[in-house]
Amino acid sequence: MKHTMKLCLVALAVVAASGHAFAEPPSKVEDNYGSLNPDDTGREMLIRKIEMGVRDTVTCSLAFNTTKYDDHTRARYVATVCAEAGNTKAMTWISQFDANGIGGPRNPQSAAIWDIRAAKAGDPVGQYNYGLDLLRGFGVSQDRALGRTYVDRAADQGLEIAERLRRSNYNLDEVTPDVETHNCCGGT
Repeated sequence: MKHTMKLCLVALAVVAASGHAFAEPPSKVEDNYGSLNPDDTGREMLIRKIEMGVRDTVTCSLAFNTTKYDDHTRARYVATVCAEAGNTKAMTWISQFDANGIGGPRNPQSAAIWDIRAAKAGDPVGQYNYGLDLLRGFGVSQDRALGRTYVDRAADQGLEIAERLRRSNYNLDEVTPDVETHNCCGGT
């Protein structure tokens, strides 16, 4: 073992002395057959996959990372492509963008439309969010009975926050106390 470690250290010293230690990776080469050394991680890979038509759950979930880098325009683009392909998590994500004005203007009506789409596709978060929209009158006409129905659907699927709201007799202060007290929603 000691002998192997000494050989490794000697090899590293020789490579470092030659000026070739930790060389840059080969650059990406494009030709008629595609990329010979494509970026296989990060945002560039994500956009390349989306442009190639990949709409799988993993690719769409990686798009969230673009928001972490404050690249909201790209994040919105990827989320929209994924949502249009039927990814309900992306639908609820766009709803949050629209509800909060991230990467574009605040748009309660658009947020509610994305929540409706996710809810109708059976997504419990979409059902919960649409239920909240209806209970508050956020982006849609207020309908407390229908809002409770959607919250119940999400709770029946095991969404903990929906269960909590139902246990509180649909008291919105239980789940979002700052929303109602700051009068954010203002109806449709």
